[in-house]
Formats: sequence, C-alpha cells, structure tokens
Amino acid sequence: MPLVRLSLLRGKPRAYRDAIVDNVYQAMHESFNVPKDDLFMIVSQHEPEDLIFDRHYMGMERSDDFVVIQLSVSNTRNQAQKNALFARIVERLQVNPGIRPDDVLIHLLEGDKGNWSFGRGLAQYVL
Repeated sequence: MPLVRLSLLRGKPRAYRDAIVDNVYQAMHESFNVPKDDLFMIVSQHEPEDLIFDRHYMGMERSDDFVVIQLSVSNTRNQAQKNALFARIVERLQVNPGIRPDDVLIHLLEGDKGNWSFGRGLAQYVL
C-alpha cells in the first residue's frame, strides 16, 4: 500500500489535481503491482515561498508546474520495478495534465511491512 504525498504550487484547478492523482495511481497499478482500490493520497498545495526548489538542479528546467511525488512503500520491489514506476508516472503525467518530465520529482520511502496499520491498531501485513 503506497501512501502518496503530492506537493505542488497553489492555484491549479481541481481537474488538474485530479489528473495527477488518477495518473499516479494508474501508473502504480500498471507498473508497481498496486492492487485495485489501494488508493491513499494527500494533495498539498503551497505558496511559492513554501515550495522551494532549484529550477536547474541536475540539468533540469523546472517551471511553476513542478510537482513532488513522495511514495511511502513496503521494501518489496526491486530497482527495475522502481525504474518502471518512475518512467510510467512521468509518461502518464506528460499526457494528462500535461506536466513536463523535468517538472516531476519522485521519491520513494521504503519500510518494513510491519510498519503499516490500515486501521483497528493492527499491523495487517504481518498478522
């Protein structure tokens, strides 16, 4: 179960934000073995002074469409699966809502399966 945090500059319309959510989820489902209905995302919008990023780090040309995608996941996937996820997210976001690849930063946070509780105070993955 990935827990996804999306951070972007304030002011994008609802349809734009929904497209990001939908396409990140579809990319996870297609390339990262995330099951249907496993959808947990937090969308945060920030003022320009609160979302600070270098517009040229690592040779990129970042714009005000910059989005940070942080996924907390269980450490059960190999590097090829991670690479496939990164590529698929960028591909889908480029189509809809039209975010340039340079404007997509993705970060995976990996942890043990026992670190998750989906409710009721239980660690369902390790029961």
